[in-house]
Amino acid sequence: MARRPAKAGGSIARGGGVALGEAVFRSLCEALQAGSYRAGDRLREEEVAQRLKVSRTPVREALGRLAARGFVEPAGGRGVIVRNLDISEVLELYAMREIMEGAAARLAAEHASATEIDALRDIEQAFIETSETDAAEMARLNRVFHEAICRAARNRYLDNASRELQDWIALLGPTTFTVTGRPSTSHGEHEAIIAAIAAHDGNKAEQLARAHIREALRCRLKLLQKQ
Repeated sequence: MARRPAKAGGSIARGGGVALGEAVFRSLCEALQAGSYRAGDRLREEEVAQRLKVSRTPVREALGRLAARGFVEPAGGRGVIVRNLDISEVLELYAMREIMEGAAARLAAEHASATEIDALRDIEQAFIETSETDAAEMARLNRVFHEAICRAARNRYLDNASRELQDWIALLGPTTFTVTGRPSTSHGEHEAIIAAIAAHDGNKAEQLARAHIREALRCRLKLLQKQ
């Protein structure tokens, strides 16, 4: 049976102009990002509908959207299974992530306000104050950090593409912060990126961001070798 999401549970609030199918879809994407659902977990319409306190119709719509995007695939019998990305897909995903994170850092160096730079420093401070045994919280703060850079880039299309990429990253399983030494090296990389953005050095910010993602890929491949 699929895990019941701890961070995306409860009923979905109606209203606010968001269609119910869209709300269910976003809830499932958030559950994937939180690690509540992992590769191989089965999702059944009736279970999801019961947990979110909605009818099966919007759940069916949401699962159809997840399948269309390649996040889940039909299971034998009832429901769908969260996909497991193969090595070629992982490499393609990180190649695109390197390009996008580099572009976001470059644009942030051009557009970030002093307040936004201070916010990046605050996020990083929270990151280093997190215990290395709490890899899930470090992963969450890391997402917040990169999302903040993307917002500071002032490019809505890049922001939308980055959000979709995060949904794919959620399929990769355990965070790279479980790799020994990765939290400390990541912190140093983040600090260098912040400094480049604060100095409005777009070239350096992009180079550092791209190197940061290449190191994340190296750690991801180490994790995959253990599976």
